[in-house]
Amino acid sequence: MNNLVRTEWLKIRKYKAFWWIIGLTALSYPGISYIFHNIYDSFANREGETAQIIKALIGNPFSFPEVWHTIAYTSSLFVFIPAVVVIMFITNEYTFKTNRQNIIDGWSRNEFMTSKLIDVLIISLLVTLLYIIICLYTGFTTENNGDDIWSMSYYSGLFALQTFSQLSIAFLVGFLLRKAFMALGIFLFYFIVLEPSVVGIARWRANDIGEFLPLEISDRLIPVPAFVGKIDKEAYERALSSINIHLLLTVILTALIWWLCFRMNNRRDF
Repeated sequence: MNNLVRTEWLKIRKYKAFWWIIGLTALSYPGISYIFHNIYDSFANREGETAQIIKALIGNPFSFPEVWHTIAYTSSLFVFIPAVVVIMFITNEYTFKTNRQNIIDGWSRNEFMTSKLIDVLIISLLVTLLYIIICLYTGFTTENNGDDIWSMSYYSGLFALQTFSQLSIAFLVGFLLRKAFMALGIFLFYFIVLEPSVVGIARWRANDIGEFLPLEISDRLIPVPAFVGKIDKEAYERALSSINIHLLLTVILTALIWWLCFRMNNRRDF
């Protein structure tokens, strides 16, 4: 295992594009939180009855414990940024033939795929760590915090699973296509345009069958924040009650993706 991790580090250590995108990720996630926080403050901190009504209706979604939920939701909208890193990782193996070199150096096919699994896990954990830091910083610097800090911190686990699942889907796209430009184009189009459109149409026209699409399965691990849920309390309660089933579906789908990748890797030509 140490050899796999060391070899992967040697591959990315001087890979400038990787560090640029990691830097972009590190800036974008707190930036996203900052933007949404400022939007809330711009409404809630105004003088007059309107601001008081807003505070009474939605509370403060950036104070503990709700901050865990709010930032998990806003951050999950931008998982496509680290997904770019994942796709580049696997497609570069085929572009620069480093996958063949690993086999020549004595790796088994399963060891090669395990190294890719480790890459995706590490990126997912880094993104989750960044999310936790943002939550703690935002929560502790927000006024009117109570003593209940950790009761909703379970969203960090849901966020980690969601991130790993969706990055695994990105990996599968890159693994199947092998070409960075094509894989990135298809994944981003599907992530940003195609699946959200299908899910939206299915919600109103097809009994919400879109909840079983690949990305949507893990998206529903983190429902809209509570203050948005107050608009339609019944729908919000349904979303909360469906977390457990989507947790199971996410685990099954993610395991299936990696089983498929390992199996195809053992059968395809390098």
